[in-house]
Amino acid sequence: MAADDGGVALPRVGVGVDVHPLESGRPMHLAGLHFPDEPAGCGGHSDGDVAAHAACDALLSAAGLGDLGSQFGTSRPEWSGASGTTLLAETAHRVRAAGFEIGNVAVQVVGNRPRLGPRRAEAGAALSSAVGAPVSVSATTTDGLGLTGRGEGVAAVATALVVRRGD
Repeated sequence: MAADDGGVALPRVGVGVDVHPLESGRPMHLAGLHFPDEPAGCGGHSDGDVAAHAACDALLSAAGLGDLGSQFGTSRPEWSGASGTTLLAETAHRVRAAGFEIGNVAVQVVGNRPRLGPRRAEAGAALSSAVGAPVSVSATTTDGLGLTGRGEGVAAVATALVVRRGD
């Protein structure tokens, strides 16, 4: 167990990044929410929820459990089409089973659409429910630069804080 001189468990931080292309006619799922009025959704093995996927990667990284691909990759057909919140809840379960408590997760979505601001509180509540710990959600654009700025995809970056439980 990593500890400071006082024998206290030190927090561990993980970072996660996820990017998916937009596909016309595919449902848009983002930050645990469905956006039915969007003409395109994120492609991928599951529902393409980049916010939930980045949160998964951050939690797995913090706990030293690998990444989303190693846990739920395309070689695992049982996860095909899974919702981001299902993957996030399972990730939180695996992190806790590995002996960690989850402090919090912060997720920032990068993209032009959908407009997340009006549903930010709802998104935070959906992801927090899946994790069983506080999740904050924010969003930004890249002012027309890169694949997110051109409207070709959506990205997300997340950080997570976990602490190993005492023995």
